[in-house]
Amino acid sequence: MSLFANKPAVGQALPELNIKLVDGTTVTVGTPSEQYTLLVVYRGKHCPRCKRYLNKLESMLPDWHAAGMRVVTLSADTQERATADVKEFGWTFPVGYDLSEEDMRRLGLYITEPLSPDEAPNRFAEPGIFCLRPDGAIQIVCLSNGPAARPDLEELLDGMNFNIKNDRPTRGTVE
Repeated sequence: MSLFANKPAVGQALPELNIKLVDGTTVTVGTPSEQYTLLVVYRGKHCPRCKRYLNKLESMLPDWHAAGMRVVTLSADTQERATADVKEFGWTFPVGYDLSEEDMRRLGLYITEPLSPDEAPNRFAEPGIFCLRPDGAIQIVCLSNGPAARPDLEELLDGMNFNIKNDRPTRGTVE
């Protein structure tokens, strides 16, 4: 068995997740929807790089919507911590919380033990990006084991615009 056997299966449906959002609603990903989905997993309130990344995402939100994509973000933070970030930064995209360690593993995310309780109250997921087709299948995935390595949002949007416009197949499906 390969050391890398737990990577997400592109072209297959993302494991279904029912995500609790700070606005009191829930959203489901990994099931058919009417549009493409960008799911951004971020480290949490303690991470300044996440704030910069999500602030950039917020500034580009109209462009993602114009491409026909819904945007959802998610962390292992508590509702209180996630809500505090939404209030501080004014994010208008859906912000999910309470990502479980079990779901982190199902998604193939890297998991980190906090350096101290001041960093985060529990283990948290390192960054992950999932671009999902309307059928819930993973079109593009990018996982990182640290906050400094994430896809450029402008490049990702450009690529997804091309994929959607040209109905491009999912790449990297050879086992």
